[in-house]
Amino acid sequence: MLVVDTHCHASPVWFQPVETLLSEMNMAGVDQALLVQIRGEYDNSYLVECMRRFPGRFSVIAMVDTDRPDADKVLEGWVRQGCEGLRLGPLTHSPGRDPLAIWRKAAQLGIAISCLGPLAEFASPEFESLYPEFPRMPIIIEHLGGGGTDRSEGWTQYQQVLQLARYPNAYMKVPGFGELAPRPMPMIHPIPFPKVPPLIEMALEAFGANRLMWGSDFPPVANREGYRNALRFPMEYIKFKKPEDKEYLFGKTATSLFKFPG
Repeated sequence: MLVVDTHCHASPVWFQPVETLLSEMNMAGVDQALLVQIRGEYDNSYLVECMRRFPGRFSVIAMVDTDRPDADKVLEGWVRQGCEGLRLGPLTHSPGRDPLAIWRKAAQLGIAISCLGPLAEFASPEFESLYPEFPRMPIIIEHLGGGGTDRSEGWTQYQQVLQLARYPNAYMKVPGFGELAPRPMPMIHPIPFPKVPPLIEMALEAFGANRLMWGSDFPPVANREGYRNALRFPMEYIKFKKPEDKEYLFGKTATSLFKFPG
């Protein structure tokens, strides 16, 4: 089964270099990964270099400074270099007359949007309005939309985010269990999470596996259950209705959206 990690960070100045990620991927049996630019970094050249050095292993989700008046031209330049997505906040606005200018440019370029933000922004009507506005552009919700932070009874805000599944261009990233449940003390074996909230199962019910994709959150995952376990626990303990659902969540959904150049 092809395994794709859709949420990894690599940098020469923050977190870890790509060689560390490759080592983790090879040990865990991960075939390909999306290199997602870290917040505040708008020079995507290192990620592009990684993609070119290891052809077929990586795709790049770039960031641009959306406050720049030439942000659309900058984004176009990164796409020409092979970037296949843009990372934005759910409520990111462009300066000037068109607050959705950068979203419009991404749609014109035929790339996907990967969104990081708090639960309340994902649950907002303003974010929801983007889906019908750009019906052909995949808009991916990172980290279960912050569902792991929802402490309301019945996960009411998270339920609101899941309603976005009614839009065919809505996708969601599924994390490891360490984002959803605290580390137990003392440690429990064989799986150290006795009570994982059913947030992933709820997402499966809402979106279907063909619009969900696994993402490790490398390297912050090292401070939780670790890279291999962030894959192993969901892969072994999520109850899938059909074998092909597992294949989609852990790889086929990602390859339906990204080409992984080379």
